[in-house]
Amino acid sequence: MNQEKSTDEHYLPVANISRIMKNGLGSNAKIAKEAKEIVRECVSEFISFITSEACEKCQNEKRKTINGDDILQAMQTLGFDNYIEPLSIYLSSYREAAVSVII
Repeated sequence: MNQEKSTDEHYLPVANISRIMKNGLGSNAKIAKEAKEIVRECVSEFISFITSEACEKCQNEKRKTINGDDILQAMQTLGFDNYIEPLSIYLSSYREAAVSVII
């Protein structure tokens, strides 16, 4: 049980994964528990993979903080080019919203 709990802490909550999965489906669709668990593990591994690459870049540049640009660079380095444009747009919007909150 302790091993299971320890491993479980490294994953996103199943409820969050389930909610995201259901958003892409019709109201009558059902998702098996094993499907949720597989997606949960994949998403968690993907986040670790991207973050690890971004962290390496920061370490090489003697920085401690990973920022949005580091994540985008990591994704490009790892071959996720199709995501760069939409995520760049999102990052710009996020930054604009953050500035407007400060002002």
